[in-house]
Amino acid sequence: MDDSSPQQQKASWLERLTHFLLREPENRGELIEVLHSAFERHLLDSDALAMIEGVLNVGDMQVRDVMVPRAQMDVIDIDTPPSEFIPYVIETAHSRFPVVDGDKDNVIGILLAKDLLRYYALDADFNMRDMLRPVVFIPEAKRLNVLLKEFRINRNHMAIVVDEYGGVAGLVTIEDVIEQIVGDIEDEYDDDEEDSIVPDRRGRWRVKGDTEIADLNAALEARFADDTFDTVAGLVIDQFGRVPKRGETIAFEGYQFQVLRADSRRVHSLLVERLPERQTRMPDEVED
Repeated sequence: MDDSSPQQQKASWLERLTHFLLREPENRGELIEVLHSAFERHLLDSDALAMIEGVLNVGDMQVRDVMVPRAQMDVIDIDTPPSEFIPYVIETAHSRFPVVDGDKDNVIGILLAKDLLRYYALDADFNMRDMLRPVVFIPEAKRLNVLLKEFRINRNHMAIVVDEYGGVAGLVTIEDVIEQIVGDIEDEYDDDEEDSIVPDRRGRWRVKGDTEIADLNAALEARFADDTFDTVAGLVIDQFGRVPKRGETIAFEGYQFQVLRADSRRVHSLLVERLPERQTRMPDEVED
């Protein structure tokens, strides 16, 4: 039992913190130890601690760690007429879309959804090429802290990620990078809290990670066990044995779970699809 007074405990903490700061932490481990000690002494709250750790982690992470994989990219073909791609734009609810000419390896520009207002506001011929913004290509190995700085300087919000052979590997947005620091960013296009399970036109379900397993069972008429985990995210993380990355899939109990949004700490949303027959897969990247 610690018989020291609160004043003595506070003095001990200040001496320890001063000791670390005077000699300067020699590695990240010592710095993290100071931060966690500050949290335990209520000098930092949990959100501040998580953000500081996120900042430190961003310096070690590469674009490939957070990008939207090629197979998950929502793109528009330059030859698709507005009557066909505008409903797609509305359904996916993104603010930016890569525009391709033929296939995903040939990205020719970025279309801003707000620019489509011209199609409705002006009674004129629609020419998508005139609306395209320049596309920025970056390598998979680029550090996130470097990318964030470039995004800020160049005022870009999206970049196309290419592999060592020049092929398109995926895309990354400024939101993807910032979420590694502050956690998931909800915006006006994210599902409301009450809409935690949303069916789509293909018979699949978009499911929030914090959805109760019991609610998922009721919606899908499934029988996922909820005696160990309360949420769908917990169930999926247990199946992977780790926090999965965006784009990864796994199948069990007759359903396939595809990670739509995730960061280094949590799974935020998934796409759930009933398989035609019962099968189980090891964690794998989605194929194009």
